[in-house]
Amino acid sequence: MLPDPRITLAIVALAFIGIAIGRWPIIQSNRTTIALMGVALLVVFGQVRFEDLPSYVNFDTIFLLFSMMIINANLKLAGFFTLSGRWLARTARTPRAFLALEILLCGVLSALFLNDTICLVFAPLILGLMDKLKRNPIPYLITLALSANVGSTATLTGNPQNMIVGISSGIPYLGFTLALAPVALLGMGVIWLTLVWIYPREFRRGAVFETPGEDGEEVSKGLLIKTLAVTAGLLAAFLAGVPIALASFLAANILLITRRHRPHTVFAEFDWSLLVFFAALFVISGSLETSRVTSELIDLNGLAQRATILNLTAVTVVLSNLVSNVPAVLLLRPVVATMPDARTGWLTLAAASTLAGNLTLLGSVANLIVAETASRWRVEISFWEYTRAGIIVTLATLAIAVGWLSFTG
Repeated sequence: MLPDPRITLAIVALAFIGIAIGRWPIIQSNRTTIALMGVALLVVFGQVRFEDLPSYVNFDTIFLLFSMMIINANLKLAGFFTLSGRWLARTARTPRAFLALEILLCGVLSALFLNDTICLVFAPLILGLMDKLKRNPIPYLITLALSANVGSTATLTGNPQNMIVGISSGIPYLGFTLALAPVALLGMGVIWLTLVWIYPREFRRGAVFETPGEDGEEVSKGLLIKTLAVTAGLLAAFLAGVPIALASFLAANILLITRRHRPHTVFAEFDWSLLVFFAALFVISGSLETSRVTSELIDLNGLAQRATILNLTAVTVVLSNLVSNVPAVLLLRPVVATMPDARTGWLTLAAASTLAGNLTLLGSVANLIVAETASRWRVEISFWEYTRAGIIVTLATLAIAVGWLSFTG
């Protein structure tokens, strides 16, 4: 039986609505289970053949994300993120200086090691530090989410949607970074100005706090040296033009060669549901093409010919906040691939989908990680508390991105 575009469209729409909301009513579900059930419905109704499912999945992206999780897990077990937090606490002496160092540290680390991971490990560090200092943690938590998203714009390995863009476009790691790192750096400055303006009492001139003593968490020096050496080699491979999925996979396997840490301690740090979510999304978005939905309902060539940096940015921002940034990138991928200037289109898609995540508290997984971690500490970040800063940062950074890409493209 040939796929029916109408049935495919109905199932995909149902799945994306659930992904946007985060759950389906009545049943217990989350974005991963909704995506999987969407795939199951496509199979049951004959829109996708079960034996063809592997052909939909971009395994380069899956292996890249999987490998980065192994590297991040080793960095965490080695105490790298703990040391980074200690440096942040020891170096800063004023709230304004702390804010600047936090933005820089979290932004740079997010570009290298995934924004979600940085939020996951730094949120409890910041909460504990602010508790010792008797300061309001909310401005610093909002800063963490904003800077992680903005910083991750700079590299192909900064966030999941950039990974998809990198694999789909073939843009070299160094070329991507040279194109978008200025946007990320200027965006970090925007975050500092915005937070200082919104929280004048916390960041008033002359305010000083004393840093607390070091905690007793252990650092594994041997594992730290090994992981940093492998990471440095990985970055060198990226810059040399080695395919990012291949380089990451080989680096991750080198880190798995160990006599000290049991494998389950590394794999326990994984977000396995994220890998499943990605695989299911590839099938759902791919079904639109194999069922001829995109070709029958949308004039891809016409859209690509009319696409500009500005209108592609606008569409990406809207879609990213409706269905989340990763599904938005997968949906827009066919359009960008057929643009006359595809390279600029890919860079625009990466920047806009990432920066759009700062618009609201629900805009990215990184934001939700920070909010959920804070709630476990009985610190509530309200939707408006986050959004009043997020709107300013999003609009300003998107303007920077559009201006920069228009100038350099």
